[in-house]
Amino acid sequence: MRTVVISGASSGIGQATARRFAAGGDYVVNLDIRAPAEECQPPVAWQEADVSDWRRVGDIVDRVRAETGRLDVVIANAGISIRRGVLDLTEAQARRITEVNLLGVLGLWQCAARHMMRDGGGVLLATASVNGLRGYPFYADYNATKAGIVALCRTFALELAPQVRVCCVSPGAVLTPMQLAEYTGQMLDEVNEAIPAGRHAAPREIAEAFWYLAGQHAGFLTGLELVIDGGETAGATTSAFGTGGLSKA
Repeated sequence: MRTVVISGASSGIGQATARRFAAGGDYVVNLDIRAPAEECQPPVAWQEADVSDWRRVGDIVDRVRAETGRLDVVIANAGISIRRGVLDLTEAQARRITEVNLLGVLGLWQCAARHMMRDGGGVLLATASVNGLRGYPFYADYNATKAGIVALCRTFALELAPQVRVCCVSPGAVLTPMQLAEYTGQMLDEVNEAIPAGRHAAPREIAEAFWYLAGQHAGFLTGLELVIDGGETAGATTSAFGTGGLSKA
């Protein structure tokens, strides 16, 4: 049984990913500021944590490693967004998004990596976004943090090889609670029209990507950004200039 830690696993992509790993027989710990709305079967252990608090995150990860004797997979998934134009974004909003989306990944990965390097192996994964690949209106700070995750992924992969593998997943439009909270039905339809697959991804489809990357069959993959977007970034699409077909991790 592997020990798996996932941040932001109380809803959306994180929750689907926690369920996938738990169903596969892993012991899963969810680091989230909120408790999950629904219980998972098999169960997932919830630890209240704000990922911007490195000390709190480090204490939990250290304890999980001490209690289980191992730390196999750590997935930095927690993320937030605020739909604002660049002229309307406040400093407080931008700082909070950066602290959670980017520094939250760095802090969790750093703590986990110290254990993994001492233990001789492990896998670090994270949720990035196609928003980091090009400009999307109304999410400047969010886009920048997702591009930063890809840079972290490549850097960690180089520094920690060959003991630790590091990859990130960049979803396109995913039908998560965060997406539904910010987009009207008409906006969602517009996004779907711009995606070759004709729809948003389901969170479970992104979870399957994490399951694959964490497994032995992906043992030669590191420093990889895996884009899962239904073909959205395969060519020019109107979503880049309209509502924005963004991932909501």
